[in-house]
Amino acid sequence: TSDTMVRVIELLDGCPSIETVDITGGAPEMNPHFRELVRTARRLNKEVIDRCNLTILMEDGQEDLAEFLAAQGVRVVASLPCYTSDNVDKQRGKGTFGASIDGLRRLNALGYGHPGTGLELDLVYNPGGAFLPPAQEALEADYRERLGRDFDIVFSKLLTLANLPVNRFAESLERRGELTAY
Repeated sequence: TSDTMVRVIELLDGCPSIETVDITGGAPEMNPHFRELVRTARRLNKEVIDRCNLTILMEDGQEDLAEFLAAQGVRVVASLPCYTSDNVDKQRGKGTFGASIDGLRRLNALGYGHPGTGLELDLVYNPGGAFLPPAQEALEADYRERLGRDFDIVFSKLLTLANLPVNRFAESLERRGELTAY
């Protein structure tokens, strides 16, 4: 809400030890106060991270979002569960991979992910099931090779996450009898 955003800005303004504003929540860019929060945080010299769902960059009404993020110097951290369309579309829905690639291309065209631009673009891998991710360094090399070769996409770094067995994921593991082993 507007009241929440105003309060967050008051806290940021009154607490110089807060250096980073990390905005997340599915598609935080859809919040009507997102851009005002970003602008104000940047004016206060805070680093801003947008946990961006890449498909939002292709949505109606968000045509200028990538340019806004770049103009504000926002670090983009975006989930991309794989570098192949079959895996991503299976996990996230048909057409998600293509829209994500288009979003990445839009960000790359603005300088995101290119060394020396100051526009950081980090990708995030987390497994789609009850298993741990591969070694981050090796997986990052695979992502760089495949996304570069197949789509001419660059990024700053790959982050790998393991899923915590809580809420729906824990319930799913429990139903399949896999919770203890996981």
